[in-house]
Amino acid sequence: MVDLPLAQGIKFGIQTIHRRTEPATGPWLPEADDGRRLVELVDSMGYDSLWVGDHIAFAIPILDPLLQLAQAATWSKRLTFGTGVYLAPLRPAASIAKQIATLDHLSGGRLIFGMGVGGEFPKEFEVSGVPHNERGARLSETIQILRKLWSGESVSHFGPYLRFQDVTMLPAPRQPGGPPMWVGGRSKGALYRAGALADGWISYVVTPDMFRASLASIAEAYGKAERSLETYGSAHLLFCRTDDTYEAALDAATETLSVRYAMDFRKAAQRYCALGQPADVAARLAEFHEAGCRHIILDLMGPYEEREAQIERFAKEVLPLVGHLR
Repeated sequence: MVDLPLAQGIKFGIQTIHRRTEPATGPWLPEADDGRRLVELVDSMGYDSLWVGDHIAFAIPILDPLLQLAQAATWSKRLTFGTGVYLAPLRPAASIAKQIATLDHLSGGRLIFGMGVGGEFPKEFEVSGVPHNERGARLSETIQILRKLWSGESVSHFGPYLRFQDVTMLPAPRQPGGPPMWVGGRSKGALYRAGALADGWISYVVTPDMFRASLASIAEAYGKAERSLETYGSAHLLFCRTDDTYEAALDAATETLSVRYAMDFRKAAQRYCALGQPADVAARLAEFHEAGCRHIILDLMGPYEEREAQIERFAKEVLPLVGHLR
């Protein structure tokens, strides 16, 4: 089996800019300075990246990811920005190509384009006019189309969902060939797509052992496709809460995630989250690094009003414990 060309050190990012994670008592809108304050905090605390999620119709309020990142790129000249993950099957591939190429320029080439198929909320597909059962195939074709359009050359494509001939899209992205495309998903098809077509993989709701096994499947697909990348991205979106006790962290994570996904999330939180005192959280991060993860995207649990405090606490109390992994 071919080994994936993984980076040595691990990076840490924060998700997300605007998203309320508990029931609002009335109509909710972000404060005008909320996004800027968060971006500057994440930058000053020494994190490597900032990520946003994507949904069209979700259980909680959420803003458009690309518009958020375009604004965020004006507030930090150091951070890498990423989508974790953008539901590409819901949008026309040509529109995605143009918007992401533009965002790559606006960010100074500091963009990672994370994509996924979604599916947990079928109404998103209904309102977008996309059959739910076509989402995987549409994502695979979108990746192929983006690579062509981002070349800056005259290209053609004849696929199951889109056909065009002799189209040139300019300007090409700032990063040669376009920003790295990382994909999410845990199914057999998703892991094949990650290895055969994408530049990286973003896992979600997996244990370190599951992460390691999935990377092996991705490496197999990567080898069969005879690909040769300089570096393959391996990332994990990790629900995390640093607190004085494990139980306090578990309670906060359970409340947040149960509202977000409209289900009792306590058992899942116990299995998939990084919770507890700084040493407990750091130990979980080390397990993911050992499994091959090279980019941890932290989704910090708890009330929306505690988000900034959690960002600071993790940076001051957990990051020093994993500095040797960076």
